[in-house]
Amino acid sequence: METSVTWAPTELMLGGTATPAAGGGRFAVYNPATEEALVEIADAGPADAARAMDLAAATQGAWAATPARRRAEILRRAFELVEQYRDRFALLITLEMGKPLAESHAEVTYGAEFLRWFSEEAVRINGRYTAAPSGNGRILVAKQPVGPTLAITPWNFPLAMGTRKVAAAVAAGCTMIVKPAPDTPLTMLLFAEVMAEAGLPEGVLSVLPTSDAPALSGPLLADPRLRKLTFTGSTAVGKSLLAQAAGRVLRTSMELGGNAPFVVFADADVDAAVEGALAAKMRNGGEACTAANRIHVDNAVLEEFTAKLTARMAKLTLGDGTQAGVDVGPLINQRQRSKVGELVDDAVDRGATLLLGGQPVAGPGYFYPPTVLTEIPSAARLLTEEVFGPVAAIAGFDGEEAGVAAANATEFGLAAYIYTRDLDRALRVAERVESGMVGVNRGIISDPAAPFGGIRESGLGREGGSEGIEEYLETKYIALT
Repeated sequence: METSVTWAPTELMLGGTATPAAGGGRFAVYNPATEEALVEIADAGPADAARAMDLAAATQGAWAATPARRRAEILRRAFELVEQYRDRFALLITLEMGKPLAESHAEVTYGAEFLRWFSEEAVRINGRYTAAPSGNGRILVAKQPVGPTLAITPWNFPLAMGTRKVAAAVAAGCTMIVKPAPDTPLTMLLFAEVMAEAGLPEGVLSVLPTSDAPALSGPLLADPRLRKLTFTGSTAVGKSLLAQAAGRVLRTSMELGGNAPFVVFADADVDAAVEGALAAKMRNGGEACTAANRIHVDNAVLEEFTAKLTARMAKLTLGDGTQAGVDVGPLINQRQRSKVGELVDDAVDRGATLLLGGQPVAGPGYFYPPTVLTEIPSAARLLTEEVFGPVAAIAGFDGEEAGVAAANATEFGLAAYIYTRDLDRALRVAERVESGMVGVNRGIISDPAAPFGGIRESGLGREGGSEGIEEYLETKYIALT
């Protein structure tokens, strides 16, 4: 397969125009399967951030006044273009992020759907008009764009994590500056080109890759013209950004870390639960905030479930995602592979039983094999920290109460999964599990038409669904006589 990306954009996208970095700096983007540089791209700095902010602020008024139908048409055209260029997007995602091509194509489908969804939501921004109950006037409630927004996106879904922010902002009438992750900036630069081709006016969208995130985001967060911050990434970084945003009381939406429980009750269809766990655990090689991090199985079916899941994971093929037949690609970088290894080693050192994998694969490439552990001690870091890798940690429990308690034994609350044949139990447990999203007899729950987000230390706000556009709108009350 052709793996050259000489066609990939390598300059900043300032307001829709390819532009070199003001300081002339560049940094390399690497293929995690080979550890080889793909290309060198422009390295944005504070001066570029200032230029992008100037464009966003200058364009905001005109873009907010643009008819909703026009905004919707641009997003619909962008959806069609992403589908038209899906092979190019999928290859770029695989080369810079590592996931197999089949999964990259799935991400293109998922990412494009946010464009179509929010093209439909753009024309459904509603207010209300009513008589005041006191009889002394009328109440008019209007929705208006928040204004210039900074979006900071992660590396694990380099297209979809951008489209679900950009599409919502564009639909609402906000201008936006995107800082993609330095590991995977190429996909977002290509997407910015597509938005320009779709007819997005100059100045509405800028994409600024950088090797020094604080130097870029710090001045932007301090700029009085910025009105909103949206971030997807780790809880630690999210807390730091929230502290910075607090100084100006910026609107924020945060999709942060997870520690998703996957709970299999005694009455579950074990075969279905194994397939669901495989999907919830191994999607994106486990590098997903919704990945099943802790698999809790009722002791009545623990032995059967463990044997079947281990057998399924043993059949997965590890390798370069551009090659046919590969199920699991590399981890994103050496730092991430080391973190996964540390968590596995810690669990084994504390007494966990290793059934499969457990040792990094020799390079080149940042490969870590599908791994299964059981009899996990409660003190193991694997049960409290997000592993973000192809590691299934299985622990037993007895009865519904213990299952719910195990699921809630975390400070996070993004996603949770429940497997049971009993509808009453499914609803009862789903209501008691402290999580922003719950999958019932499903291993994949993400859907552009549904609100995505967590509670507690997993974040603030929602993306996708009818709720997603509200994150980019202010509510204004007008009192009329």
